[in-house]
Amino acid sequence: MKPIIKEYQSLCSAEAIYALFAHEDNSVFLDSAIDVEGLGRYSFIARDPFLVFSSKDQETSIQEHDKRTIIEGNPFEELKRLLNLYQTEKIADQPPLLGGIIGYFGYDLAYLLEPRVAGCSQDDLEIPDCCLGFYDTVIIFDHHTDKITIASTGFPEINEQARLARAIERMDDLVKIIAAAVRLPEPQKPVPGGLLRANFTYKNYCEMIDQALDYIAAGDIFQVNLSQRFEAQLTAHPFQVYRYLRKINPAPFAAYLNFGELIVASASPERYLLVADRYVETRPIKGTRPRGQDEASDEQYRQELLNSEKDKAELVMIIDLERNDLGKVCEYGSVKVPDLIRLEEYATVFHLVSTVVGKIAAKHDIVDLIAASFPGGSITGAPKVRAMEIIDELEPIRRGLYTGSIGYIDFNGDADLNIVIRTMVMKQGKAFFQVGGGIVADSIAEQEYAETLTKAKALIQALGY
Repeated sequence: MKPIIKEYQSLCSAEAIYALFAHEDNSVFLDSAIDVEGLGRYSFIARDPFLVFSSKDQETSIQEHDKRTIIEGNPFEELKRLLNLYQTEKIADQPPLLGGIIGYFGYDLAYLLEPRVAGCSQDDLEIPDCCLGFYDTVIIFDHHTDKITIASTGFPEINEQARLARAIERMDDLVKIIAAAVRLPEPQKPVPGGLLRANFTYKNYCEMIDQALDYIAAGDIFQVNLSQRFEAQLTAHPFQVYRYLRKINPAPFAAYLNFGELIVASASPERYLLVADRYVETRPIKGTRPRGQDEASDEQYRQELLNSEKDKAELVMIIDLERNDLGKVCEYGSVKVPDLIRLEEYATVFHLVSTVVGKIAAKHDIVDLIAASFPGGSITGAPKVRAMEIIDELEPIRRGLYTGSIGYIDFNGDADLNIVIRTMVMKQGKAFFQVGGGIVADSIAEQEYAETLTKAKALIQALGY
C-alpha cells in the first residue's frame, strides 16, 4: 500500500512547529539543524504513535494505546516481525520517511548481540535498551525547497477503506494544529544548575587510558574508544536546553525525543547507517580538533588534523571494521570505500570522515543490517568484540544510550540512523552526557582527556556553564 501525501509551502520553521508538540509524550523531532555536505536536507516531526516498542535486557514491551504486551526473548526478532506487518511501497520523487518507526537503539543492546561482552558495569540510569515509536503520520520539512509534506499510512488499520479514512483524518488534524505555529524567540542560555560533575577525575581518566595502552601493547586490540560521563541539574525545560544546543552547535543528525520520563537531546554530526533502495552507507568519524578563534587559527587546526598520521590511522582501522560489518549482510563485492578521508567543519570542532557503501543482499533486511553492525565501529574499537569487553571492564557505568543510534526506519525498508554522540539524556531533573575518544598505540593520556573536553564544549555551554 501507498501512504497518502499532501504538500504545503512552509510558513514556519520545523523548530517552531515541533514546539507545539514538545510537551507531548512520544513526540519526536529528527532535526537537520544544519546542512553539511548535503546531509541535512530533511527534518521530521511525529507524534501520537499507534505502537511503542521498548526493550530492557531480554524483555520487550509493546504498548498499543491501553493494551500492553510483554514478550521474552531477542527484541530484534520481535522488531522484524512487527516491521513485516506494516509495510508500504516506495513512492518515486517523494521525500523519505512517509511513515515508519522513530526512536533510539541504546549501546547496551550490544550485550544481547555479543554474548562475550558480559555487561558487568553498573546500570545506574536504568533506561530502556531501545525505545521506538511506530508513527503512521509524519511531517517532513524539505530545507532545500522550503516545503512541508504531511504523509500518513493509516496504520494500524489494514482494511483499505478504514486505512484511507484514518489517514485523511490524521492529516487533517495535523494541518489544523500546525496552523497555530508562531515564530519562536531566540533561545536563551540556561542558568547553571550547581556543580557539573564527572564520573572520572583527571588522574583516574588518564589511568584508564594507560590501562588501555597496556592492552594495545599486549596485542589484545589496536584501538578502543573510552569515555567519561558528566551530569548536572536541569534549570530549564529540556526543550529549551535543546533549542540553545542547536543554536550554538547545529548538526545534521540532531534529534529531540520525548519519551515521557526520558528525554533525549542530540547534536550528533555522525551517520551510522543510511539505507535507500537496499543500498547502504555508513560515515565513520575519527580525529578531532577544536575550531580556532579566527580564520588563521582555524586553518592551523585544519592542517594539523589533515596531517595527523595518528588520526588517519585510527580512521583507516575503523574503515576496515565497517567494511567487515557491512560484508556480513551485503552482496559479495558490493562493499566499497568511495571517500577514504575528508575533513568536515562543525560549529566547535573539525573531524575526519570516511564513507563506506554496500548493497544489502536479498535474503537480509534493515534489522539484519543493524544486528550485524551494531554498535558502530567508530565508537567501540578494533577488533570490535575485544574492544567492547575492555570498554565494559574499564568504564564503571553502562553507556545506556551513548554511542547507540537515533533515527528512523521507514515502513518501506529505507532508514537513516545516527551515532549517539554530543547527546544529553535527561531524566528526573538531571542531564547526563558522555564524551570520549579513540585510543591507539601512540595516544597520550593527557591529550585524550583534553579531547573529551573539546567534544563536551557545546553540551556544557547548553547547560549554562
